[in-house]
Amino acid sequence: MSKHQVGLIGLGSMGMGMAKNILNAGFSLKGYDIFEPAKSALATAGGTATNSVAEAALDVDIFLLMVVNAAQAEDVIFGSGNAVTALKPGATVMLCSTVAPSDAKALGERVLAAGLEFLDAPVSGGKVGAETGTLTLMCSGSDASFEAADGVLKAISKVVHKLGTEPGLGATYKVVHQLAAGVHLVAAAELMALGAKAGCDSSKLFEIVSQSAGASWMMTDRVPHILDDDFAPRSMVDIFIKDLGLVLQTGKENTVPLPLSAAAHQMLLAASGMGHGKLDDSAVVKAYEAMTGVSVASSRS
Repeated sequence: MSKHQVGLIGLGSMGMGMAKNILNAGFSLKGYDIFEPAKSALATAGGTATNSVAEAALDVDIFLLMVVNAAQAEDVIFGSGNAVTALKPGATVMLCSTVAPSDAKALGERVLAAGLEFLDAPVSGGKVGAETGTLTLMCSGSDASFEAADGVLKAISKVVHKLGTEPGLGATYKVVHQLAAGVHLVAAAELMALGAKAGCDSSKLFEIVSQSAGASWMMTDRVPHILDDDFAPRSMVDIFIKDLGLVLQTGKENTVPLPLSAAAHQMLLAASGMGHGKLDDSAVVKAYEAMTGVSVASSRS
C-alpha cells in the first residue's frame, strides 16, 4: 500500500524538523511558508515547495498545520489560504499548533462539517524534538483520523497520547501542560538571577539545582543557554507569551485563578518589552538581570 501524500503549512524551527522526518519516513511532502528561505530548505531536503497554501493542500491525504496561532490556522483553511476547497473529501487536517481549547474545538467542528477529518494534535518537545522525531503529541480525533495519520505520527514523535474523539481535547491537555512549562521556565531564570546577585557561582548553582529536588526539564534545558549567554532562538520569548496567554484564557473560561501563570506571563512581557521578544525564551532572565544589575553568565566560574 502506498504512503499517504502530505501537505505541511509552516516551515519554521519546528515545522522544518517535522517535514524532514516525514520525508525520511518515505512520504511525499509538499510544503508552504511565507518565508522564501524556508521553502528553499524544504526543496533541498527533498520536499516540494509550493507557491500557495492551496497548492500544498491539493490532492494530499494529510494536511498538517504548524502555524503560530488559531487565527492563522483558520485563515489557512477557510480564509485567504482557502485550503478547504483544495483538499479532497475525507482528507485529514492535523492541527499541531498550540491554540486555545475553545479555538481548536470551533475550528475542528468547521473542518468536520466541511467533510474532512480533523486531528487535534498539539506537540511538545521544541526544536530538538522536532529535528530528532521525538516529539510528544497530545491528540484527539476520530479513529479514522488516527488511522490516516498513523505513519506521520510515528515519523515525528516518540509518544502519542490518544485523548478522545472531540476537537479541543488535545489542545486542553497541551495548554495545561504549558502552564507548567512556562512557570518552570521563569522560575529557573528567577532562581539563577537570585543566585548570581547573592554571590553564588552560576555554574555550581546550576549543577546543584539540576541534580536536586528543584530540578525541572526547563531548568536543565534552558539554563545552559543562559550560562553560555546564547539566546539564539529555539523557542522565542514571544511564543511563550502567546502560550501563557492561552493558559490564562483557559483559566478565565473555566473560572480558575492562575496567579503563578500570571506572574510568569508578566516577566516574559517585561523581557519582550525590553526588546528581547524574538530571542530564545530563556532570555526572560534579562528582565531579572535588568533589575538586579548582575549578569548570570558573568557569575559563572
